[in-house]
Amino acid sequence: MPSYSPYDWNESIQQRNEYIEDRLKDGSPVVALTYDGGLLLLSVRQTQRKVYEVYDRIMMSAIGNQSDVESIRSAAIEVAHAEGFSRSADDVTIQRMVSFRISPAIKRVYSDPFAQPVVYKGIFAELGRTPDRDHLMTLSYDGEFTTMPQMAVIAGTAYAEDRMREHLKSETESGSISLDAALRAALYAWGVGMKHLEAEDRADADYSTEGEGQRDVSAFISEHLGNGWVAEAGILERDTHRESRFRLLSDRELSAAVARYR
Repeated sequence: MPSYSPYDWNESIQQRNEYIEDRLKDGSPVVALTYDGGLLLLSVRQTQRKVYEVYDRIMMSAIGNQSDVESIRSAAIEVAHAEGFSRSADDVTIQRMVSFRISPAIKRVYSDPFAQPVVYKGIFAELGRTPDRDHLMTLSYDGEFTTMPQMAVIAGTAYAEDRMREHLKSETESGSISLDAALRAALYAWGVGMKHLEAEDRADADYSTEGEGQRDVSAFISEHLGNGWVAEAGILERDTHRESRFRLLSDRELSAAVARYR
């Protein structure tokens, strides 16, 4: 059996990163926001559904290979139900789910140069009893995860994510926002992310979303919605009489946010 040196391992990891990141650039960004009545997850899709319930008070969305997204979604559901059965529903948290179970499994695959790479980047959202106890966590293809307050985004490049966060910060500076305001901010942030991904493909990293750039983003969103792309949003409601706190928003509930781009 041929020897496998540390140099070979590093070279393999670098090639793996380049392959995965190139595939992720095709993914439609996802935005997560805390609003005054709960948590929102929004993306815009062509075909496959993108927002899913994992457990009571927990939902997720992701970009990447659909098979990898589905595998991690299924794993998250299994972990959540096992935790809920062996402990209690209150013990099921994204911190335990991601950091103790899902992240280590992804890291093992990532560090094995002979394993098929996981093409995946996701957001997990957990509803707290109060807004300050909401939790948002992003998880990447290498198993690294980050906990974010109030908002989180994923996109095909770090640069696109930075620009999306800049927009969301400006929209949420006043603190608590309504669901309608969160939908408008999230949909525009999606457009910022997608437009920056396109600009990076053109090596135009100085693309602006101010002034003329704002009209460009709006036109970009309108173009996608007019070409069959569909806005999809799921929420976790803090105060509800329904058994499940999760639900996908209807076309009617999305209409006000989408109407400006029609």
